[in-house]
Amino acid sequence: MCSEATAWDRLRPRLGGAVRSGAPAASDWPGCAIPRGSLVCRAGDRAGRGVAVPENTTAEGRSGNLPPETRSFVGRRRELARLDELLDPARAGQGRLVTLVGTGGVGKTRLALNAARRASPRYPDGVWFVELSPLRAQGLVGFAVVEALRLADRSTSPVTEVLADWLADKKALIVLDSCEHVLPDCADLVRALLPAAPGLRFLATGREHLGHPSEVRVQIDPLPVGDEDGAAGPGGLPGDALDLFAQRAAEAYAGFVLDEDSAGPAAAVCRRLDGIPLAIELAAARLGELSLGELDERLGERLPSPLDLLATGTEEGPLRHRTLRTAIGWSHELCAPVERLLWARLSVFTGGFDLAAAEDVCSGGPLPAGRIAALLERLVEQSIVLRHRTDERRFQLLDSVRDFGGDWLRALGEERTLRLRHLDHYRSLARTGCTQWNTGRQLLWCERVIAEHDNLRTAMDCALAERDGPTALRTAADIGFLWRHCGYLRDAQHCLDQVLTADPAPGPDLVRALWARAAVALLQGDLDSAERWAAVCSAAAVEQGDPVAVVGAAYVTGGQLLLRGRLGEALVVLSAADLLPVRDDWLGSAQLQVRLALSMTHLLRGDLPGARAVADEVRAESGRRGERWAGAFAECFLAQIDLAEGDLAAAARNARTAVVAHSLLNSTLGVAHTLDILASAVVATGDGWRAARLLAIGQRIWERLGSAQMQSPDLMSARRACENLVQEKIGTEAYTRAYAEGLAMSYARGVAYAAEDLHGV
Repeated sequence: MCSEATAWDRLRPRLGGAVRSGAPAASDWPGCAIPRGSLVCRAGDRAGRGVAVPENTTAEGRSGNLPPETRSFVGRRRELARLDELLDPARAGQGRLVTLVGTGGVGKTRLALNAARRASPRYPDGVWFVELSPLRAQGLVGFAVVEALRLADRSTSPVTEVLADWLADKKALIVLDSCEHVLPDCADLVRALLPAAPGLRFLATGREHLGHPSEVRVQIDPLPVGDEDGAAGPGGLPGDALDLFAQRAAEAYAGFVLDEDSAGPAAAVCRRLDGIPLAIELAAARLGELSLGELDERLGERLPSPLDLLATGTEEGPLRHRTLRTAIGWSHELCAPVERLLWARLSVFTGGFDLAAAEDVCSGGPLPAGRIAALLERLVEQSIVLRHRTDERRFQLLDSVRDFGGDWLRALGEERTLRLRHLDHYRSLARTGCTQWNTGRQLLWCERVIAEHDNLRTAMDCALAERDGPTALRTAADIGFLWRHCGYLRDAQHCLDQVLTADPAPGPDLVRALWARAAVALLQGDLDSAERWAAVCSAAAVEQGDPVAVVGAAYVTGGQLLLRGRLGEALVVLSAADLLPVRDDWLGSAQLQVRLALSMTHLLRGDLPGARAVADEVRAESGRRGERWAGAFAECFLAQIDLAEGDLAAAARNARTAVVAHSLLNSTLGVAHTLDILASAVVATGDGWRAARLLAIGQRIWERLGSAQMQSPDLMSARRACENLVQEKIGTEAYTRAYAEGLAMSYARGVAYAAEDLHGV
């Protein structure tokens, strides 16, 4: 990938003299460093390096993101006992990297999740599950870990450095699931993080090990049909494989009972399937339409699939792999032709999908859109498609099942066609999101972008791989804008940098991409990059000739001046922006952000009436159109103005309103900024203990953002002044205790605490 400077150099000649010659060096502008040892950097002095604090907790209140158990777990007692020992953080030496190795469908993921749940009480900084199967390009494993840890990283440091910095003093367990297709990236990440974080352990799953010198490899075999001696298990019946078959058969067919008559045929089925859990579950799901005898007979035919031709050799691993693929192929053969076609076409989705996406992407030819809902239900009944573990409206495929469908899609000659249809669907979705962003549908779009993150990333990868410059630019511009507003700054930076190095043609798509890239840099606190991209964006907007685009560009130009503390220059740029009718699309949002920046500039210059007039205007416009993003910042600025004017009740009320609105939109930047203001209002009322807790809650979020107070010297100075006032009010010892209480709160608990009105203020 080309560097940012390369992108700058390629764009500068196209835009002429409006842009300074060459990419400015970092020394061209004064830095805004965070003072070492200041209270702003209390938590390990990491606020300026992209360190973040996870917000998720388990139902028991522990940190982590382990998904809930949705189906009963069968067997693996010896493996779990072994993993209990290996994953003990008190264990010295080996065990910091444990890899579960086995063929597809053998149950590595479910075993890893169960072992991780058992280990979680021993890891105070969390057990974190990282799904790698949705990744379709190299170099993204670090991104996936950042997202799983909920590190809302807004820095520009290398992702490995960000992870190492946060994990350095933590006792945490990271589960890397399905490493086989990104094995080198996983190995590189583990090699970098284990020395940097002594309290960190990894549990990985895959079809082969990572190759780390201290790695402990645990071979995961299929479930035993009987015990080691071939004797009956508890209750006089065979072992784990049959237990699994019995439970899944009862789910598929209410009349199924495992007794002396059914145990023999059921055990025969399990033996035919070599005890592979996924194969057993697929077979058991057929008992609603086949008897046990018919099931055994059909399996005995060993119906071939094209994938059988790929599984050669006589070693146990390949043969078991062939057993699984044959079992999947057998399930495939039992499907109706249109069910098989839908299965193949669904393989292009990553991370889940909803019915509307399936209808749009997968319909065509013998598969009309109107039939897809019923066919999906049929595939769910057969355990081929699963309900998403956290959202019943969404569906997903297990990796082995999706891979099988992908091979059939290639055999049908439809792979590229379906991938382009997938791209078109999500490109259209992103375009609609940008078009409707500045409306009452904004919150829904934020939720949609988060839910579809994996598919949006896959669509973006496809657009780049197709080497269709205009399509890639349009896709990156839309997706990059949405990712910027929904917390995926690194993803936005990654895709925008790639398209902006390709000498894109002038026009609205280029302006939108440049605006998003500059706006990303603002939130990252990378003010040098923000200035460079803002200059290119302004020139491109002028060249385009759209007056609203010119107004939108004023935000990124004036915003970086504001954050540098160059308030007079910022005021000139922002005041000169024309007051045009506010649009419903992304440019309308940019228009409101120009006004927000102007209100903040007035505020920091001490012009409280000017700041209030503009903030009131934005709040009113936000209320009229039902959007929340700009409105929440307007409430925040009004709270700051109220505080400056001495109206403490209004300041606390507006700040609490802003905290709730920002949290609904996942706007951690807005939450952090508002908490600083709320703390100042609360200490002014005399409640220093509560103010100290609020400062600590806010500090954890500022760390998540990667740049304290967005590197603004004015905002950092205000924060330090509040901290000093609180210490004077309650004393250093009390401040330290109250601050520690705030630091101990989870993100969700902290936001709820901030939103409480305890004193009617």
